[in-house]
Amino acid sequence: MITETVDRQVVETLEICKEINIVAPLEIAFEAVLEQLGPDCQKPDGTLFPMCFEPWPGGRWYRDLGNNTGHLWGHVQVIKPPTLLEICGPLMMSYPATNHVQYRLRSEGGVTRLTLLHRGMGVFLADHREGMPRGWAYWAERIRDLAEARARK
Repeated sequence: MITETVDRQVVETLEICKEINIVAPLEIAFEAVLEQLGPDCQKPDGTLFPMCFEPWPGGRWYRDLGNNTGHLWGHVQVIKPPTLLEICGPLMMSYPATNHVQYRLRSEGGVTRLTLLHRGMGVFLADHREGMPRGWAYWAERIRDLAEARARK
């Protein structure tokens, strides 16, 4: 027996921009970005969410669950340490969506300014659309905290 359903879905776009000042040198702030994307990644509730991040053009960003299972979040599109990192891919979405995430860092009067820009297009679940602004804000704040702690050492 074959069952067939056809349903129209709306393709949406989204843009989330977070900017934060980091009291740390540019190089240390960039290292903190890479740290948050890798094995020390944390979710907004503070629980560890280890990821694998390959910091080179075409490098993967993915969740390795072991036994050849996991979830591809994206690929490095551009990396220019210590000022720019761009990732494109599905992120946490296991449905039709594509995303571009940009981390741009610049030195401004003794602090580093991080601009985190996420642009996406696809069929977004309400939970993702509503939760992503809070998630990106947490990640930007964690990057700031990691960098500032490292700069104080």
